[in-house]
Amino acid sequence: MATVKTGSFRSIVWPLAVAETTVWAAMYYSFPALLLEWEKDFGWSKTELTGALTLALLVSAAASPFAGRIIDRGYGRFMLTGSTLLGAFLLVLLSQVTQIWQFYAVWFFIGIAMAGCLYDACFSILTHTMGDQSKRAITLVTLVAGLAGTVSFPSANALAGVIGWRGAIMVFAGAMVVIAAPLFWSACSKADQQPQIARLPAGRKMEAGLRLVRSPLFWCLAICFIAMAINHGVLINHLLPLLDERGVHKDTAILAISMIGPMQVTGRLAMIAAERHVSTSILFITCTLAAATAALSLYGTSAIPSLLIGFVLFQGAGHGVVSILRPVIIAEYLGRQDFGLIAGVLASIYLIGYALAPTLGSVIWEFGDYGRVIEFALAMTIIAFTAISLAWYLSRKRKT
Repeated sequence: MATVKTGSFRSIVWPLAVAETTVWAAMYYSFPALLLEWEKDFGWSKTELTGALTLALLVSAAASPFAGRIIDRGYGRFMLTGSTLLGAFLLVLLSQVTQIWQFYAVWFFIGIAMAGCLYDACFSILTHTMGDQSKRAITLVTLVAGLAGTVSFPSANALAGVIGWRGAIMVFAGAMVVIAAPLFWSACSKADQQPQIARLPAGRKMEAGLRLVRSPLFWCLAICFIAMAINHGVLINHLLPLLDERGVHKDTAILAISMIGPMQVTGRLAMIAAERHVSTSILFITCTLAAATAALSLYGTSAIPSLLIGFVLFQGAGHGVVSILRPVIIAEYLGRQDFGLIAGVLASIYLIGYALAPTLGSVIWEFGDYGRVIEFALAMTIIAFTAISLAWYLSRKRKT
């Protein structure tokens, strides 16, 4: 595949990076950022509240393969732009809810919007367009979008303090319309002008899907991804109440969670420096070990508060690199042909883990405390480490 010219590369990647930062901050990170505000305003339990996010992410998981198929067929700009506008409209509706059924209904449809404009949809565009440059493109997008949490947490809490959480949600909706939607349209329109990777004929989709699910490598990646998703989802979505239970002041907790984004960027920069010398598999294995170290650090914050720094560093860096490596390792192990379909299926599996995480955390907390939640998150890193190590072994065996 021909190399994308520098000007075209920049005009596609940088707008996508800013747009992804905006939609992640507005649609995803607004939930954990405003969780305590909703608990106080509505009087609903953590389990009731986080169940809505679980629903949204399950819907997103179910919709991701369909979004991938639509992108495979060349309608990426309509998918990303339309999903962004839908998401903005739904945030406006969210600002008006008063009943829990309304809260759940809005988050159900937000899940559909997420499937069409968050990372996996964006990465499908970049993989089809950039070919061998896709890793660099994905890295640049995630370097910028890794700051979404850093944008969302302090701004959501600051806005909620001045105009209430409903006003904060309206501001986020406006940012999606004014910033994200035009940038997605512009970037995807330029991407459509580039040569695209060959796609499978429609009649071979089922055959390709059957080969996929028979592959041990596919299932190793699936288990690794879902375990890492649960680890990150449990800790991030419960971090504010978790730190509150462990005696950390709210301002310090907000600062800590806001710094996870910069640590994601730091991890990605470290990956760029190391990738010429270390394989993708070794980098991914290192990420699972970083996540385990983060969980252990968080566990010790009650006795040694300064260990919170270690959690922020290792959780941010480890999962920041995972965001880049997921599409790269999928392409490396399972191929780039029909990438939208393959990545969409694995995105669904990853999102199922991420969807279950908030509610799993709430249930475990109700039967114990947040110490048990951290232990559960640690167990997920052990499962992820085992699965990716086996995938590495199988890939080496296949090549020899």
